[in-house]
Amino acid sequence: MAPEKDSNGHDNYAFALEGRFCDLPDTKKEEELDSSMDADDNKLAYCVTDVPPWYLCIILGIQHCLTAFGGIIAIPLILSQSLCLQHDGLSQSHLISTIFLVSGICTLLQVAFGIRLPILQGGTFTLLAPSIAMLSMPEWTCPAWTQNASLVDTTSPEFTEVWQSRMRALQGSIMVGSLFQVFVGFSGLIGLFMRFIGPLTIAPTISLIGLSLFDSAGTSAGDHWGISAMTTILIILFSQYLRHIPVPIPTYSKDKKLHTTRVYIFQILPVLLGITLSWLICYILTTYNILPTDPSQYGYLARTDLKGDVMSKAPWFSFPYPGQWGTPTVSLAGVVGILAGVISSMIESVGDYHACARLSGAPPPPKHAINRGIGIEGLGCLLAGAWGTGNGTTSYSENVGALGITKVGSRMVIVASGVLMVVMGVFGKVGAIFTTIPSPVVGGMFMVMFGVISAAGVSNLQVNEKNLFFFEFKLPEYCLNVE
Repeated sequence: MAPEKDSNGHDNYAFALEGRFCDLPDTKKEEELDSSMDADDNKLAYCVTDVPPWYLCIILGIQHCLTAFGGIIAIPLILSQSLCLQHDGLSQSHLISTIFLVSGICTLLQVAFGIRLPILQGGTFTLLAPSIAMLSMPEWTCPAWTQNASLVDTTSPEFTEVWQSRMRALQGSIMVGSLFQVFVGFSGLIGLFMRFIGPLTIAPTISLIGLSLFDSAGTSAGDHWGISAMTTILIILFSQYLRHIPVPIPTYSKDKKLHTTRVYIFQILPVLLGITLSWLICYILTTYNILPTDPSQYGYLARTDLKGDVMSKAPWFSFPYPGQWGTPTVSLAGVVGILAGVISSMIESVGDYHACARLSGAPPPPKHAINRGIGIEGLGCLLAGAWGTGNGTTSYSENVGALGITKVGSRMVIVASGVLMVVMGVFGKVGAIFTTIPSPVVGGMFMVMFGVISAAGVSNLQVNEKNLFFFEFKLPEYCLNVE
């Protein structure tokens, strides 16, 4: 079969042409939509098939990693509560290293064999909600003694079996659910599938589960409400009110030499900045012993020296591998929940593909490229389940948005990001650093993240008043059932 042609007659098969797509003429419809925009704003420095200098690939690759850090790091920290791991920093660091490694591998697969656009892969919040719902069932409820740090012996076989048995159950459900995504993608059924599975099916599932997660957020935030409130306020301030304020950053180029470039850093890194600033304040309060040193006093868990031994115990090099937590198990309830998240992830990814193509100077992705991208994402979820991240992978919308800010749409930049994430996954100390984040800071982040999960589901209903009308029947029922 001959490759598909776009509306301008260009061969967009596999997005592998060696020419630049920057100068592709727009269709009339696109010209009308963009008539009010300045032409210079749309000019790309590097298009999808261009290869920037190696140092620029590394710098921009680091930026993409930083953009994705907030979401990637948040997932293991959120899951640790349901896995009974909140007091085991070393195991948390292993989870963080594993998700970095798998995200890097999946990014490289997607860029090389999937949609072949500059799109980064990472952990997905759409699978996080059903995962926590599964682990909150009676048979997986954490034993009371695991909630008390003084009673937890993280080296005991009993404790290891408690959290690894939950991880194995989660792994099996994710692996089975991901096979459905692999089938839908590589069979070409994604177009037919999206015709029948609409917002009214997925949105209530994600939104209502997201609301139920606030209980665990309150538990972490309650360790020090002042610190958690500060974290929440900072993230909101950066993401909503300072997002359009550029920050001058010194840069160097061959033409302009040393100069300043204005970067919308608050728009790119709101979560990471909020966590880092709160983390730093907790460190200062700990250094001067302003926070209590008595474990029985309120606010003790906001100290940053509680998991200091994790840095010393964590190995310099660790090599996560499939089945590292044991043989995965499967439960029907878990698979059904994961399927809801997989379907939602597929729908979101299709939108990300189109946005990424436009921002990177590529033509609209043809059907077979979308099918291939969804199939590779399913394969990525399968790998994530096998490695034991407790999550899957999906396209990161925030990194797609970063393409429009940096005006660099080269695939090689995302390849550099993928390699960097693999390297971070192998260095065990990297994951250990993030486990020292105090629980109130994590709780403040939870408040924002869980709100985003719920709001994202509801926002899908706004295009149709009937969707909102039917959704109204389910929400009051949920509120009445909340204890």
